Amino acid sequence: MPTSFTVVPVKDVEDSGKSAEAAHSSKPVSLQIFGEEEDTVNNSEGPRSGDDSLRESSPFLNPDYDREQYDGTNMALFEEEMDSHPMVSSLLNKLAKYTNLTQGVREHEEAENEDGVRRVTVVVPQMGTFIGVYLPCMQNILGVILFLRLTWIVGTAGILGSFAIVSMCCICTLLTAISMSAIATNGVVPAGGSYYMISRSLGPEFGGAVGLCFYLGTTFAGSLYILGTIEILLIYIVPTATVFKADSQEGESAAALNNMRVYGTCCLVLMALIVFVGVKYVNKLALVFLACVMLSILATYAGVIKTVIEPPEFTVCLLGNRSLRNDRFETCAKTEIVKNNTITTELWTLFCDSKYLNATCDEYFTLNNLTEIQAIPGLLSGVIKDNLWGDYGPANMIIEKKNQLSVSAQDSSNDIYKPYIFNDIATFFTLLVGIYFPSVTGIMAGSNRSGDLRDAQRSIPIGTIMAILTTSFFYISCVVLFGACIEGVVLRDKFGDSVKKNPVIGILAWPSPWVIVIGSFFSCCGAGLQSLTGAPRLLQAIARDGIIPFLQVFGHGKANGEPTWALLLTVGICEIGILIASLDDVAPILSMFFLMCYLFVNLACAVQTLLRTPNWRPRFKFYHWTLSFLGMSLCLSLMFISSWYYALVAMVIAGCIYKYIEYRGAVKEWGDGIRGLSLNAARYALIRLEEAPPHTKNWRPQLLVMCKLDSELAVKHPHLLSFTTQLKAGKGLTIVCSVLEGTYMTRGNDAKIGEQNLKAVMAAERTKGFTHVVVSSNLRDGFSLLIQSAGLGGMKHNTVLMAWPAGWKQARDSAARRNFIETVRETTEAHQALMVAKNIDHFPSNRERLKEGTIDVWWIVHDGGLLMLLPFLLRQHKVWRKCKMRIFTVAQMDDNSIQMKKDLQVFLYHLRLDAVVEVVEMHDSDISAFTYEKTLVMEQRSQMLKQMQLSRTEREREAQLIHDRNTASHSTATDKASGGVPDHVHMTWTKDKLVNERNRNREGMGVKDMFNMKPEWENLNQSNVRRMHTAVKLNEVVVKNSHDSELVLLNMPGPPKNKKGDENYMEFLEVLMEGLDRVLLVRGGGREVITIYS
Repeated sequence: MPTSFTVVPVKDVEDSGKSAEAAHSSKPVSLQIFGEEEDTVNNSEGPRSGDDSLRESSPFLNPDYDREQYDGTNMALFEEEMDSHPMVSSLLNKLAKYTNLTQGVREHEEAENEDGVRRVTVVVPQMGTFIGVYLPCMQNILGVILFLRLTWIVGTAGILGSFAIVSMCCICTLLTAISMSAIATNGVVPAGGSYYMISRSLGPEFGGAVGLCFYLGTTFAGSLYILGTIEILLIYIVPTATVFKADSQEGESAAALNNMRVYGTCCLVLMALIVFVGVKYVNKLALVFLACVMLSILATYAGVIKTVIEPPEFTVCLLGNRSLRNDRFETCAKTEIVKNNTITTELWTLFCDSKYLNATCDEYFTLNNLTEIQAIPGLLSGVIKDNLWGDYGPANMIIEKKNQLSVSAQDSSNDIYKPYIFNDIATFFTLLVGIYFPSVTGIMAGSNRSGDLRDAQRSIPIGTIMAILTTSFFYISCVVLFGACIEGVVLRDKFGDSVKKNPVIGILAWPSPWVIVIGSFFSCCGAGLQSLTGAPRLLQAIARDGIIPFLQVFGHGKANGEPTWALLLTVGICEIGILIASLDDVAPILSMFFLMCYLFVNLACAVQTLLRTPNWRPRFKFYHWTLSFLGMSLCLSLMFISSWYYALVAMVIAGCIYKYIEYRGAVKEWGDGIRGLSLNAARYALIRLEEAPPHTKNWRPQLLVMCKLDSELAVKHPHLLSFTTQLKAGKGLTIVCSVLEGTYMTRGNDAKIGEQNLKAVMAAERTKGFTHVVVSSNLRDGFSLLIQSAGLGGMKHNTVLMAWPAGWKQARDSAARRNFIETVRETTEAHQALMVAKNIDHFPSNRERLKEGTIDVWWIVHDGGLLMLLPFLLRQHKVWRKCKMRIFTVAQMDDNSIQMKKDLQVFLYHLRLDAVVEVVEMHDSDISAFTYEKTLVMEQRSQMLKQMQLSRTEREREAQLIHDRNTASHSTATDKASGGVPDHVHMTWTKDKLVNERNRNREGMGVKDMFNMKPEWENLNQSNVRRMHTAVKLNEVVVKNSHDSELVLLNMPGPPKNKKGDENYMEFLEVLMEGLDRVLLVRGGGREVITIYS
């Protein structure tokens, strides 16, 4: 109902007169106007993705606040924050209007008004604890097992064994209900019930896995109830309505199974049509079905009371101590006297070959007498003593009365053809646990209706726990009363063959067995319809969450929200259970899925309690993490007690779903407990890691990968991340980072976009790690900041990986060179290893496979053994797996190269590394003219760049001049003989510089040879000459031996301690790597990273 009120603007005291006038002239303003404006704005924005995540991550119930312009003056201080921080009055208004609609069916929620505008009719939930939670739980808990199998369980396991089974199962559900109550009262529970609670508490992976298990359990519950319905129909109501007839007694079992399959399929199709056409009628008939259950239970208690006064007149015929099927005869005697003549009975013909007294009869029939005992001796008969202990046995074992005397026959081969009552299956305690447990499921019925409750946080705990206590009392009392009233051979008669094909609980009930037959029939029908109604909606909720991609088609349905596709899948899975055709075989399957669901409910409560997350504030206070762990342990124990192989299958199914969601599912952030558990575990591990540095045996490269982003914020060298993946193989720490130049206020959004692009490339290259993009006033400070502070606690990087700055020569300034050299210095100072990849774009991608080739390691100096370790790590990846490792070392004049090779082979053997060892001899030689010339060109370029502070255009022209002079220096003798004059390069310098340059050209600098270069060679820095000589000679050796290798690893020489030589350092490295395609320069961190010890 729309509310209208008058809005009176509040003014200052000085404007009191105007405010009064304004108050008289103001008109009522309807809140509906603001609602319509908000809807218009929202609709104009188009569909928004991630609404569910936004709603769940918001601290409020509805994050879409009113967006109207704030015009007041009293709160002007906050007017710029009104869009993101609403006024308290607005928030409270949203809270008051909040309604929690059911996830279930409302056939026609939307109707069109006269203007043709669709409006949602919001129906405020009105159900309380009794109608909304207590009765639905009672209806789902009490069901088919109570009427069809509980008496058989009591007879087989005995009163004590049955009491243990019932107690274990009821305690399990009670502990689960306590945990569920804590979760359900921790905030508003949207419609969705147990799936919502588990998924939001344990995350999408666990939620999806357990949600699908719960769905399968609910679906197989439908199969169980339908099989129960057909069993009641074909055995007790219309036993003659069979499609398949048995020709012999051996074929009765197969015929019965086929009849169950045919009638079960027909019943399933009929129920599915009812659910599809009008599910609202199913909800309306729910109370009728519950009334049938309650009437049947009351009739049972009335029959127990009547046995004290007058036991029922049902009898059991025993031959010796064996119970007989009395549906084929009326008189429990071998002969009878009719008109003074002794004649045989119908029973005689079943054991003898003719009806005459001289017929040949079964040996056991001849040796033993027939006795007739009461099927229900009564509560005071003392039969409870005989029924205290169990009577387990194999399949086809004849049911016998324990304390009855009998004479055994020598030949028992024909017993199977006689009208004895047999065990149809082998019985043992664990089997009975699995068959009984479905009778205590259904505790989630109240939480599944959370959207229909007036106060879900109050109703769910009270109603669920009361329903469990009530049904537990029913079950335990029935166990004791059945054992105290009914004869043991009758209790073990599963289908009531010894009591004229009546259900055993029916002969106890008052006034007639038909009360139980009709009541249980409608109860099973109603429970089956409820399962076929609830299971598709649960699947639809999972599909609409979007966590499992292949289930998204089941999120759609009819226009009114009916899950048509989900219903079809449910019917298909339900048919699988019906084709099994045995209630005893379907029940353990059902138990597995429900037990797994209950296990994770307990786990969710325990995790949330132990983590003590600030949002964990349940209104239900009677819980404790020890109770949750006890419930979880009990669920796990019951799973393996019931059927260890079914338990393993259920766990494998849940595990496969978990891994599928983890790798392919949508990423959801629901604030789940597993995330909190991970944070706590990570904090604990980080603290432990920081206590002591890692041992050499545990050392592996923890990489800080320096990635460069282009002007479009795209990753410039994706192959750098491919190489990272190949080196790490998903192990250890990887931090992929980049630096943007500017201020965070202006480029904060660019940093976020850069991180997203890095994550996208990492996902494409399968690089597992973290991303970090920082904004700094200059790149140098940004690199320094990352090297110093990346990582956390003990999880810090120990190795920096970056690409070689290939364009440093063509750069307009020396920033690239300075940044690179300072990065080398800082990694050395921080005792971190450094790896620099040249031609990184030529490195193989993750999709390539190098079928042959070598990884060459040039071990010049020992700086910790990283050069040895890297090829081993690379060869663990399938890209490099077939490459062989070669290790080269350099021998000087005074070294014994043969002994060096032997020692190195022994060292590699102790390191457990397979590699080919080569020792290269480098003899001392004179410094070549080429080396002098290289050094000269390098120094001239460095001096010119230092002296001339040029503009961008002038710098480019100077670089061209140096190039021309260098070209002229390599002119041939023919050019010199012709006396050609080199072309002059005109430059826009000052007049003095231009004159000096011309004079230098006139002095013959344009054409150089071995003679006129020597005077300038003498002025060169001899340290630079020696360094250049080393680089040239080493490069010649490396190129000669490793020109065709797939990767070359070289020791990276450190930069000079005197920063005046920085401008020459890059030239040395360029010469060292010249002529090689894929090169990895490696500089150790100053510690041993590989050891020969175990």
